[in-house]
Amino acid sequence: MTAIHYRAADVEGLKVFYREAGPADAPMLLLLHGFPSAGHMFRELMPQLAGQFHVVAPDLPGFGQSDMPVRDKFHYTFDNIARVIDRFTEIVGLKRFAIYVFDYGAPTGFRLALKHPERIAAIISQNGNAYEEGLSQGWNPIRAYWTEASEANRNALRAFLSPETTVWQYTHGVPDTTLVSPDGYSLDNFYLARPGADEIQLDLFGDYKSNVALYPEFQSYFRKHKPPFLAVWGKNDPFFLPAGAEAFKRDMPHADVRFFDTGHFALETHCDEIASALTEFLGRMNSRLRQEKRA
Repeated sequence: MTAIHYRAADVEGLKVFYREAGPADAPMLLLLHGFPSAGHMFRELMPQLAGQFHVVAPDLPGFGQSDMPVRDKFHYTFDNIARVIDRFTEIVGLKRFAIYVFDYGAPTGFRLALKHPERIAAIISQNGNAYEEGLSQGWNPIRAYWTEASEANRNALRAFLSPETTVWQYTHGVPDTTLVSPDGYSLDNFYLARPGADEIQLDLFGDYKSNVALYPEFQSYFRKHKPPFLAVWGKNDPFFLPAGAEAFKRDMPHADVRFFDTGHFALETHCDEIASALTEFLGRMNSRLRQEKRA
């Protein structure tokens, strides 16, 4: 049995809750969750990786068990979230590490890579987008808010925060929905129902345009640094299309892109397969690094 430790770090007065497992001297892997979830989305993945890796899964600010400061005390932008997570990695001792990014975790993790390319050993993207062609028409209501930040356009996005929509995000595109545990989406809905959480999430919907604006910089990073890269993609994702996964090969021809017959939350149905792909991928990477050190 692998022990999962539940801890909290003080990041400039902000509590960042995180899960941690694996030997302290093992290769490090930072797991970054997405909307509307938290580190608990990795609850089944972490035990499968912790025998070979030191895995750390924080809850982003405003999500899960991390602090959710009021909006006049903390500006909810992806730049700010990435700044907090960047400092978090330093506080918990992550010096060189691989990142596993999903959904919101992708623009967070890619910002870390832009700022500290020397720290990023590899990237695993699970439905974590960095290309315009990866954005489906499901983004149209959010794009409308980017174009005109009116109250009407903002209110139109509240449907994305309903309990029914959370369940739909978990089950859409899943051939056998009985494989999707209610634990994940029930906990997500609990966090979304907290007072003030809706306005925070609407702020982040609005700021997501900053991620799209950074796509050219992310792509330039991929071309320049060519990190070992694995994409594990639920091919039936209603928000991030398979074309977004294939596009990584344009800037990193070596990228390993794998599709699974499932939806957005691919770990809910294909955790074993993704863990196997990830272990194989990082095993090859670590073997190459050992050979380079000997040379």
